[in-house]
Amino acid sequence: MALGPRLDLRQSQSLVMTPQLQQAIKLLAASNLEIETFISDALEANPLLEAGALSSEDSGPSGESDDIPREEFTADQLIGQAQGESEAPLDLDTGALDRDRDTGDGASGPAAGDAEWGAAASSGGGSDMLPDLEQTSAAQITLAEHLNEQIGAAAKDEREAFIARHLIGLLDEAGYLSFDLRDVAYDLGVELSDTESALKAVQTLDPSGVGARSLSECLAIQAREADRYDPCMAQLIDHLEWVARGEIARLKRVCGVDEEDFADMLSELRGYDPKPGLAYGASTASAVVPDILLTDNGEGGWDVALNEETLPRLIVNRSYFVELRDGAPGPDAQSWLKEKLADAHWLIRALDQRQKTILKTAAEIVKKQEGFFRNGVSELRPLTLREVAEEIDMHESTVSRVTSNKFLHCERGCFELKYFFTSGVSSSDGEGASSEAIKARIKALTDAEEPKKILSDQKLADLLKEEGFDLARRTVAKYREAIGIGSSAERRRQKKLANL
Repeated sequence: MALGPRLDLRQSQSLVMTPQLQQAIKLLAASNLEIETFISDALEANPLLEAGALSSEDSGPSGESDDIPREEFTADQLIGQAQGESEAPLDLDTGALDRDRDTGDGASGPAAGDAEWGAAASSGGGSDMLPDLEQTSAAQITLAEHLNEQIGAAAKDEREAFIARHLIGLLDEAGYLSFDLRDVAYDLGVELSDTESALKAVQTLDPSGVGARSLSECLAIQAREADRYDPCMAQLIDHLEWVARGEIARLKRVCGVDEEDFADMLSELRGYDPKPGLAYGASTASAVVPDILLTDNGEGGWDVALNEETLPRLIVNRSYFVELRDGAPGPDAQSWLKEKLADAHWLIRALDQRQKTILKTAAEIVKKQEGFFRNGVSELRPLTLREVAEEIDMHESTVSRVTSNKFLHCERGCFELKYFFTSGVSSSDGEGASSEAIKARIKALTDAEEPKKILSDQKLADLLKEEGFDLARRTVAKYREAIGIGSSAERRRQKKLANL
């Protein structure tokens, strides 16, 4: 075979996503904040786009409305309407390119409480230990601002006030200082003793406990403020790990107190705030704005609607387009104007399809998880992305994108759509049960325990089996640990402490 250059003609097939299709996929998975940012950029880049209500003269080239749909449907009506649409939707299913197989096992749900203080307080504080949500949302100043207003009177001179303000800026949202004082002193070019003195000044400020470097120091500051920091209380605070393990006899010995005094000290300890700075966390707190609103229509069905406050509303300014077209100086300007018009119509259609896809997916989730919305987490059933995708005739990668960063609000609260996708375990009825429902049932059983009748993991497995849930003992232990419930021995000690 001769060596040398030559020309060959070959045919091949490849799947390529256009820039518009890539952008549509990104819009589908975008959160509310990302959509707002994207639309703001689009309004700046395209003079034909406007934000606002639709007027009678602002319509698409075929007379269709450029406004985003904001209709309400029952779940069944929505599924039927969405499946019966004659208009061809944008093709956002990219299964050949993106084969993610998210089955929902990692679904997110309500976060667990602070495990460290929950254990240290031996279940005595409960949810009262957490910051009040309304108080946090209503706070008008940050923790740093609140402390800086006080430090002028607490510091002995301007030098100490300067160092103290620097330390205040280093506090985390809970009010703790996680930086080494030696490093702080080196950065400021001051003596370590000056930094320690400034920190003591910070620790005298309100709320009591700020400026601490550990949970023990935080509680000790509050005990001193309450004039309860005697040698016995100091020993109790220094051995919080024993409190968490419920080692009562050992604690009473090291503190040198009797049963009555120990119970009084423990009650005092539970009254302290382990995270005093959270009451002033409004600057970093952000409320979740739901994308979907679910309400009971009173007729045995549900109304599923998009939240109008989060809907992007874009229109094409037809009169401005005509004005620019008539005044365009040449073919290049005419071509640019037509390109901008096509981009504007494409963006409006993409956003419209995004809203319809969210509605369709949410309606199917409501249909599948109606038991949860009626009766709570105990009736949350196993559900996968593929199951929903098959019902609404989409690829599961599309459903995965739709359910990311999207929240549904109902009478039971606000939930991310991915929360409703959970793994399942076998049950006697053959339909299976959600792992979240199992966890909720385990929590209910352990909460109802009597101090002298603590349930072992095997006993919990037996009780769940009687209710139709077939789980092994180690599976029960795994679920129990996942929701932060201690072993039977730990719960026995904690309940004994709680009853002191």
